[in-house]
Amino acid sequence: MDTAGSRGARARRGTRPAAPRNRGVEKGSEKGAARSPSRVHVAGESPSGAATPRAPQTDGPPGRGSRPARRAPAAQELPASGAEALPAPRSRAPAARAPAAPRSVAAVPDGAVAAPARRLPPAADALRLREVLSRLSLAREDVSEAATLVNLVVLHLVQAIRSKDSCFSSIERRSAGSYYEQVKISEPNEFDIMLVMPVARIQLDEADDTGAFYYVSFKRNPKEKGWLKFLEEDGKLSAFKMLQALRDIIKQEVKNIKDVEVTVARKKVGCPAITLQIKNPPSEISVDIILTLEAQQSWPLSTQGGLKIEQWLGTKVRRDMRFRSLYLVAKQNKNEKVLRGNTWRLSFSHIEKDMIKNHGNSKTCCESDGPKCCRKRCLKLLKYLLEQLKMKYPKELEKFCSYHVKTAFLHSCVMWPNDSDWHLGDLDHCFQQCLGFFVDCLQKSQLTHFFIPQYNLLSLEDKAKHHFLSRKICQELNNGFPVFHENYSAP
Repeated sequence: MDTAGSRGARARRGTRPAAPRNRGVEKGSEKGAARSPSRVHVAGESPSGAATPRAPQTDGPPGRGSRPARRAPAAQELPASGAEALPAPRSRAPAARAPAAPRSVAAVPDGAVAAPARRLPPAADALRLREVLSRLSLAREDVSEAATLVNLVVLHLVQAIRSKDSCFSSIERRSAGSYYEQVKISEPNEFDIMLVMPVARIQLDEADDTGAFYYVSFKRNPKEKGWLKFLEEDGKLSAFKMLQALRDIIKQEVKNIKDVEVTVARKKVGCPAITLQIKNPPSEISVDIILTLEAQQSWPLSTQGGLKIEQWLGTKVRRDMRFRSLYLVAKQNKNEKVLRGNTWRLSFSHIEKDMIKNHGNSKTCCESDGPKCCRKRCLKLLKYLLEQLKMKYPKELEKFCSYHVKTAFLHSCVMWPNDSDWHLGDLDHCFQQCLGFFVDCLQKSQLTHFFIPQYNLLSLEDKAKHHFLSRKICQELNNGFPVFHENYSAP
C-alpha cells in the first residue's frame, strides 16, 4: 500500500501509478477474493442462464485498515435545479487520461463461468446516477401537505379505536417505513403506521423453522378480560381475530372523518396491514396500518447470531438495541399446515429506522457539520431500480419487495463498515458494490434476514425468478441503467 508521502508526491507531479497488469488469481487466494466487486462486471451469462457478475467477499467485513480499490475519476458535475451538489471523487489523476485496464475476475459464484470484464464506467455513468437522485428528491411542500393529511386521519382513528374497545385502549402510534427513514423516493404517497399494543408476560412458541414466526400466548390470565375474545381454544392469541376487530372499527370510523375522503382498501391475502386510501387530488395517499404487539422481554434465540454490527456501529450500540422492546406484527405464516391466522412475525422496523438514520461508523457522519457519505443515496437507487424493474416485469418480479434490497443494503454496510468506504464522491462505485452483493444473493437464492440468520428471504422454490432478476440487473448495469429513464405506470 502507498505511503502518505508517496501519494502526495504523485499528486504534485500530476501523475498516478500505472495500472496493474491482469493477473490470474490462484484458487483459494484471499487477496483476490477480497477485491471490490464493482471493479468488474458481467458482459454475458452463464450456461445455466444466470448472469455472472463478480461476487463480493461474504465471510465478514474487511479490516478497518482496508479499502476497496478506487475507481477512475468522474467529471465535476453541475447540480440539477434544487438538487444537492455532490463532490467529485478524490482521485487527483488528470481526467483526460485513459482509464486503467480492468483487473481479471477473482471470483465467480459456484457453478458459474467467468465472463469477460466490463470496462470501467465513464464519468457519464456517475453523472447519470446523480441526475436520477435529483429526480427522486421529494419536494418539501408536497411532503408537508401529505404528512399533514396522514397525521390528521391517524390521530382521529387512534382516538376512536381507544374508545371503542378496551383491549385497544393502550395503543400508541409508531412511525415506520421509508418515509420516516428518510429514504422515500419519487412521491410522498405511501406511509407505514404501526399501532403498537403493550402486552405483558407472553410466551413465544416457534411456528416453523425460520425463527421469524411465533404463536403468542399469555403466561397468566390477562387482567383485561376483553383479551379472552381473541384467544383460540388452545390459548393462542389470534392475530386474525385482532386484525379483524381493528379493521371493523376503522371501517366504521373513517365515515366520521370530516373534510378528508378516506376509504379502506380491500384486504389482501397474507398482508398484515389495513390499507387506507386518502384522496389528495390529483392523486391519493396510501397508508398501511400495522397491528403490532410490544413486549418488554428478551429477543428469541433465533436472533442471537443476527445484527452483526459490531464493526459498523459498535458493540455497545448492538447491546443497547438488543435491550429494546420486541415487536410482533399480525402476519399469516404460509408454511403453517392449517391456515388459522394465529401467527405473529417478528418485526425490527424500529431498529432498522434507527440504523439507517444514524448510519455512520463515526458518530458525526452526515451530521450538519460532519462528513457526508452516500449510504442513503445507494439505498434510494437500489429501491428505485427494483421499483422500475417490477413495473417493467410485474408478473416475473411480483414476489420481490423493497425489503429485499433494504436487507442487502444493511449487509453491505456490515461488509464495508467504515465511513471512508462510502465517500460521497464515490457514489457509482458504492452503488455497484451493493448491486454486486445483491446479484450474488439472487444467483445463490440466499439472502439472510439481517436479524434472524436462519431465515432465508429468498425461497428456494423461486430460483428461476431470482435468476431472472439477476440477469435484468446485470443488463441494466452493463448498459448504463436505461430503466432509470423509462416511464412505467404502476400495474
